[in-house]
Amino acid sequence: MAEIISLDVNSLETAEIHQILLTAVAPRPIALASTTNAEGEVNLSPFSFFNVFSANPPILIFSPARRVRNNTIKHTLENTHEVKEVVINIVNYSIVEQMSLSSTEYNKEVNEFDKSGLTPIASKKVKPPRVKESPISFECEIDNIIELGKEGGAGNLIISRVVMIHLNSEYLDGNGKLDTTKLDLVARMGANWYTRVTQESLFEITKPIKTKGIGVDKLPKHIFKTNILSGNNIGRLGNAEKIPTEEELSYFKKNPEIANILQINDNQKKIVRFHEITKEYLLNENFDLALKTIFCY
Repeated sequence: MAEIISLDVNSLETAEIHQILLTAVAPRPIALASTTNAEGEVNLSPFSFFNVFSANPPILIFSPARRVRNNTIKHTLENTHEVKEVVINIVNYSIVEQMSLSSTEYNKEVNEFDKSGLTPIASKKVKPPRVKESPISFECEIDNIIELGKEGGAGNLIISRVVMIHLNSEYLDGNGKLDTTKLDLVARMGANWYTRVTQESLFEITKPIKTKGIGVDKLPKHIFKTNILSGNNIGRLGNAEKIPTEEELSYFKKNPEIANILQINDNQKKIVRFHEITKEYLLNENFDLALKTIFCY
Protein backbone atom coordinates (compact mmCIF):
# COMPACT_ATOMS: atom_id res chain seq x y z
CA MET A 1 0.00 0.00 0.00
CA ALA A 2 1.32 3.44 -0.93
CA GLU A 3 2.52 5.70 1.87
CA ILE A 4 3.34 9.40 2.16
CA ILE A 5 7.08 10.10 2.48
CA SER A 6 7.66 13.39 4.27
CA LEU A 7 11.02 15.11 3.78
CA ASP A 8 12.47 18.00 5.77
CA VAL A 9 14.33 20.17 3.24
CA ASN A 10 16.94 20.96 5.91
CA SER A 11 18.00 17.31 5.79
CA LEU A 12 18.38 17.19 1.99
CA GLU A 13 21.22 18.12 -0.31
CA THR A 14 20.48 20.89 -2.82
CA ALA A 15 20.81 18.39 -5.68
CA GLU A 16 18.08 16.22 -4.14
CA ILE A 17 15.72 19.19 -3.70
CA HIS A 18 16.49 20.32 -7.25
CA GLN A 19 15.63 16.88 -8.67
CA ILE A 20 12.34 16.66 -6.78
CA LEU A 21 11.26 20.18 -7.71
CA LEU A 22 12.01 19.79 -11.41
CA THR A 23 10.19 16.46 -11.62
CA ALA A 24 7.19 17.47 -9.50
CA VAL A 25 6.60 21.03 -10.71
CA ALA A 26 5.91 20.17 -14.33
CA PRO A 27 5.18 20.59 -17.15
CA ARG A 28 6.92 23.96 -17.30
CA PRO A 29 6.82 26.35 -20.28
CA ILE A 30 10.17 27.20 -21.84
CA ALA A 31 11.57 30.69 -22.36
CA LEU A 32 14.18 30.68 -25.10
CA ALA A 33 15.86 33.92 -24.04
CA SER A 34 18.08 35.97 -26.29
CA THR A 35 20.27 38.63 -24.66
CA THR A 36 23.30 40.78 -25.48
CA ASN A 37 26.15 42.05 -23.36
CA ALA A 38 27.70 45.52 -23.35
CA GLU A 39 30.01 44.53 -26.24
CA GLY A 40 27.06 43.44 -28.36
CA GLU A 41 27.78 39.69 -28.10
CA VAL A 42 24.58 37.64 -28.37
CA ASN A 43 23.54 34.76 -26.12
CA LEU A 44 20.62 32.38 -26.62
CA SER A 45 19.59 29.99 -23.85
CA PRO A 46 16.42 28.19 -22.66
CA PHE A 47 14.91 28.43 -19.18
CA SER A 48 12.00 26.45 -17.78
CA PHE A 49 11.76 28.45 -14.56
CA PHE A 50 9.43 30.74 -16.49
CA ASN A 51 5.87 32.03 -16.65
CA VAL A 52 3.55 35.01 -17.17
CA PHE A 53 2.63 37.03 -14.08
CA SER A 54 0.69 40.08 -15.25
CA ALA A 55 -1.18 41.44 -18.27
CA ASN A 56 -1.32 45.09 -17.19
CA PRO A 57 1.55 45.73 -17.22
CA PRO A 58 2.46 42.67 -19.32
CA ILE A 59 5.11 40.88 -17.24
CA LEU A 60 7.05 37.69 -17.94
CA ILE A 61 9.49 36.32 -15.36
CA PHE A 62 12.22 33.77 -15.89
CA SER A 63 14.98 32.66 -13.57
CA PRO A 64 18.54 31.71 -14.51
CA ALA A 65 19.48 29.77 -11.38
CA ARG A 66 23.01 29.41 -10.10
CA ARG A 67 24.41 26.04 -11.17
CA VAL A 68 23.94 23.48 -8.41
CA ARG A 69 27.22 21.67 -9.04
CA ASN A 70 29.61 24.62 -8.84
CA ASN A 71 27.62 27.76 -7.97
CA THR A 72 28.52 29.55 -11.20
CA ILE A 73 26.11 31.89 -12.97
CA LYS A 74 24.94 31.80 -16.57
CA HIS A 75 25.87 34.18 -19.37
CA THR A 76 22.22 35.19 -19.70
CA LEU A 77 22.23 36.56 -16.16
CA GLU A 78 25.48 38.42 -16.75
CA ASN A 79 24.09 39.93 -19.94
CA THR A 80 20.87 41.12 -18.34
CA HIS A 81 22.86 43.02 -15.74
CA GLU A 82 24.78 44.76 -18.54
CA VAL A 83 21.94 45.34 -21.02
CA LYS A 84 18.51 45.34 -19.39
CA GLU A 85 16.66 43.91 -22.37
CA VAL A 86 15.66 40.39 -23.42
CA VAL A 87 13.60 38.66 -26.09
CA ILE A 88 11.64 35.69 -24.79
CA ASN A 89 10.92 33.28 -27.63
CA ILE A 90 8.30 30.57 -27.18
CA VAL A 91 9.32 27.02 -28.03
CA ASN A 92 7.22 24.57 -30.02
CA TYR A 93 7.98 21.09 -31.29
CA SER A 94 9.44 22.25 -34.59
CA ILE A 95 12.47 23.79 -32.81
CA VAL A 96 12.76 21.66 -29.66
CA GLU A 97 16.03 19.95 -30.64
CA GLN A 98 17.63 23.25 -31.64
CA MET A 99 16.43 24.80 -28.38
CA SER A 100 18.04 21.94 -26.45
CA LEU A 101 21.32 22.41 -28.32
CA SER A 102 21.35 26.09 -27.37
CA SER A 103 21.45 25.06 -23.69
CA THR A 104 25.01 23.76 -24.14
CA GLU A 105 27.50 25.60 -21.93
CA TYR A 106 29.56 27.18 -24.69
CA ASN A 107 32.17 29.84 -23.94
CA LYS A 108 30.86 33.37 -23.51
CA GLU A 109 32.01 34.56 -26.92
CA VAL A 110 30.14 31.76 -28.73
CA ASN A 111 26.83 32.72 -30.36
CA GLU A 112 24.25 30.00 -29.73
CA PHE A 113 22.29 31.12 -32.78
CA ASP A 114 25.20 29.83 -34.86
CA LYS A 115 25.50 26.59 -32.89
CA SER A 116 21.78 25.80 -32.87
CA GLY A 117 21.08 26.82 -36.46
CA LEU A 118 18.26 29.10 -35.37
CA THR A 119 17.89 32.36 -37.28
CA PRO A 120 18.39 35.73 -35.55
CA ILE A 121 16.09 38.49 -36.75
CA ALA A 122 16.31 42.11 -35.69
CA SER A 123 13.96 43.24 -32.93
CA LYS A 124 11.94 46.45 -33.17
CA LYS A 125 12.50 48.02 -29.76
CA VAL A 126 15.31 46.14 -28.02
CA LYS A 127 18.89 45.19 -28.89
CA PRO A 128 18.76 41.35 -28.59
CA PRO A 129 17.54 39.61 -31.74
CA ARG A 130 14.49 37.38 -31.75
CA VAL A 131 14.28 33.81 -33.08
CA LYS A 132 12.72 33.77 -36.55
CA GLU A 133 11.51 30.16 -36.19
CA SER A 134 9.68 30.78 -32.91
CA PRO A 135 5.87 30.94 -33.14
CA ILE A 136 5.76 33.86 -30.68
CA SER A 137 8.43 36.29 -29.52
CA PHE A 138 8.19 38.89 -26.77
CA GLU A 139 10.54 41.86 -26.80
CA CYS A 140 11.04 42.93 -23.19
CA GLU A 141 12.68 45.60 -21.10
CA ILE A 142 13.96 44.33 -17.76
CA ASP A 143 12.37 46.15 -14.83
CA ASN A 144 14.18 44.33 -12.04
CA ILE A 145 16.44 41.39 -11.20
CA ILE A 146 15.81 39.80 -7.82
CA GLU A 147 18.59 37.60 -6.44
CA LEU A 148 17.15 34.82 -4.28
CA GLY A 149 20.44 33.58 -2.81
CA LYS A 150 24.18 33.25 -3.14
CA GLU A 151 24.56 29.48 -3.15
CA GLY A 152 24.24 26.87 -5.89
CA GLY A 153 20.63 26.39 -6.99
CA ALA A 154 19.56 29.92 -6.04
CA GLY A 155 17.33 31.61 -8.59
CA ASN A 156 17.49 35.10 -10.04
CA LEU A 157 14.10 36.45 -11.00
CA ILE A 158 14.35 38.52 -14.17
CA ILE A 159 11.18 40.62 -14.25
CA SER A 160 10.64 41.40 -17.91
CA ARG A 161 8.07 43.92 -19.19
CA VAL A 162 6.79 43.15 -22.68
CA VAL A 163 7.08 46.07 -25.10
CA MET A 164 6.54 44.26 -28.42
CA ILE A 165 4.87 40.99 -29.44
CA HIS A 166 5.53 39.07 -32.65
CA LEU A 167 3.07 36.36 -33.77
CA ASN A 168 3.69 33.99 -36.65
CA SER A 169 0.44 34.00 -38.67
CA GLU A 170 0.83 30.26 -39.26
CA TYR A 171 -0.39 29.73 -35.70
CA LEU A 172 -3.49 31.94 -35.83
CA ASP A 173 -7.10 30.84 -36.23
CA GLY A 174 -9.71 32.33 -38.56
CA ASN A 175 -10.30 35.20 -36.13
CA GLY A 176 -6.66 36.19 -35.96
CA LYS A 177 -6.22 34.70 -32.46
CA LEU A 178 -3.52 32.27 -31.38
CA ASP A 179 -4.76 28.72 -31.94
CA THR A 180 -3.70 26.34 -29.15
CA THR A 181 -4.20 23.31 -31.36
CA LYS A 182 -1.84 24.69 -34.01
CA LEU A 183 0.92 25.89 -31.68
CA ASP A 184 2.24 22.39 -30.86
CA LEU A 185 4.01 23.74 -27.78
CA VAL A 186 6.49 21.75 -25.70
CA ALA A 187 7.20 21.89 -21.99
CA ARG A 188 9.94 20.74 -19.65
CA MET A 189 9.61 17.80 -17.30
CA GLY A 190 12.19 16.24 -14.97
CA ALA A 191 15.57 14.78 -16.05
CA ASN A 192 15.74 14.57 -19.87
CA TRP A 193 11.97 14.48 -20.31
CA TYR A 194 9.77 16.91 -22.25
CA THR A 195 6.10 16.82 -23.14
CA ARG A 196 4.33 17.88 -26.32
CA VAL A 197 0.96 19.64 -26.33
CA THR A 198 -0.81 17.96 -29.23
CA GLN A 199 -4.50 18.18 -30.04
CA GLU A 200 -4.94 14.63 -28.73
CA SER A 201 -3.56 15.63 -25.32
CA LEU A 202 -5.76 18.72 -24.96
CA PHE A 203 -9.06 18.84 -23.12
CA GLU A 204 -11.43 21.62 -22.05
CA ILE A 205 -12.99 22.36 -18.68
CA THR A 206 -15.55 25.13 -18.51
CA LYS A 207 -14.58 27.50 -15.72
CA PRO A 208 -17.41 28.24 -13.22
CA ILE A 209 -16.45 31.92 -12.98
CA LYS A 210 -19.80 33.32 -14.09
CA THR A 211 -22.09 30.40 -13.32
CA LYS A 212 -20.66 29.67 -9.85
CA GLY A 213 -20.75 25.89 -9.68
CA ILE A 214 -23.00 24.45 -6.99
CA GLY A 215 -20.02 22.75 -5.36
CA VAL A 216 -19.44 19.18 -4.23
CA ASP A 217 -21.04 20.00 -0.87
CA LYS A 218 -24.41 20.39 -2.61
CA LEU A 219 -24.27 16.95 -4.25
CA PRO A 220 -26.05 13.98 -2.64
CA LYS A 221 -23.90 12.56 0.18
CA HIS A 222 -24.03 9.06 -1.33
CA ILE A 223 -21.43 10.10 -3.95
CA PHE A 224 -18.76 9.11 -1.42
CA LYS A 225 -20.25 5.69 -0.64
CA THR A 226 -18.49 3.94 -3.56
CA ASN A 227 -15.19 4.35 -5.38
CA ILE A 228 -16.87 4.36 -8.79
CA LEU A 229 -16.89 8.13 -9.24
CA SER A 230 -13.40 9.62 -9.36
CA GLY A 231 -12.44 12.98 -7.89
CA ASN A 232 -12.60 14.42 -11.41
CA ASN A 233 -16.11 12.97 -11.89
CA ILE A 234 -17.31 14.48 -8.64
CA GLY A 235 -15.62 17.81 -9.39
CA ARG A 236 -17.33 17.91 -12.78
CA LEU A 237 -20.73 17.36 -11.17
CA GLY A 238 -19.95 20.10 -8.65
CA ASN A 239 -19.42 22.46 -11.57
CA ALA A 240 -23.15 22.33 -12.37
CA GLU A 241 -24.81 25.73 -12.46
CA LYS A 242 -27.88 24.54 -10.57
CA ILE A 243 -29.48 21.48 -9.02
CA PRO A 244 -32.15 19.77 -11.17
CA THR A 245 -35.68 20.76 -10.16
CA GLU A 246 -38.11 18.28 -8.61
CA GLU A 247 -40.18 18.49 -11.78
CA GLU A 248 -37.18 17.60 -13.93
CA LEU A 249 -36.27 14.70 -11.67
CA SER A 250 -39.83 13.42 -11.51
CA TYR A 251 -39.96 13.25 -15.31
CA PHE A 252 -36.48 11.70 -15.53
CA LYS A 253 -37.35 8.95 -13.06
CA LYS A 254 -39.88 7.64 -15.58
CA ASN A 255 -36.96 6.60 -17.78
CA PRO A 256 -37.23 2.74 -17.81
CA GLU A 257 -33.59 2.23 -16.79
CA ILE A 258 -33.86 4.68 -13.88
CA ALA A 259 -37.26 3.29 -12.85
CA ASN A 260 -35.82 -0.24 -12.69
CA ILE A 261 -32.95 0.88 -10.47
CA LEU A 262 -35.34 2.61 -8.10
CA GLN A 263 -37.07 -0.77 -7.62
CA ILE A 264 -33.90 -2.38 -6.23
CA ASN A 265 -34.41 -3.14 -2.54
CA ASP A 266 -30.74 -3.21 -1.54
CA ASN A 267 -29.73 0.45 -1.02
CA GLN A 268 -26.01 -0.16 -1.62
CA LYS A 269 -26.69 -1.98 -4.89
CA LYS A 270 -29.00 0.85 -5.89
CA ILE A 271 -26.27 3.44 -5.21
CA VAL A 272 -23.71 1.39 -7.15
CA ARG A 273 -25.98 1.28 -10.22
CA PHE A 274 -26.68 5.02 -10.04
CA HIS A 275 -22.94 5.72 -9.82
CA GLU A 276 -22.14 3.39 -12.71
CA ILE A 277 -24.69 5.06 -14.96
CA THR A 278 -23.60 8.54 -13.87
CA LYS A 279 -20.01 7.69 -14.74
CA GLU A 280 -21.07 6.28 -18.11
CA TYR A 281 -22.97 9.48 -18.92
CA LEU A 282 -19.96 11.58 -17.93
CA LEU A 283 -17.62 9.53 -20.11
CA ASN A 284 -20.00 10.07 -23.03
CA GLU A 285 -20.19 13.80 -22.18
CA ASN A 286 -23.92 13.63 -21.37
CA PHE A 287 -23.53 15.95 -18.41
CA ASP A 288 -27.21 16.87 -18.00
CA LEU A 289 -28.22 13.21 -17.77
CA ALA A 290 -25.33 12.44 -15.39
CA LEU A 291 -26.44 15.23 -13.05
CA LYS A 292 -30.04 14.11 -13.05
CA THR A 293 -29.00 10.50 -12.43
CA ILE A 294 -26.94 11.31 -9.35
CA PHE A 295 -29.84 13.29 -7.88
CA CYS A 296 -32.35 10.48 -8.44
CA TYR A 297 -31.44 8.84 -5.15
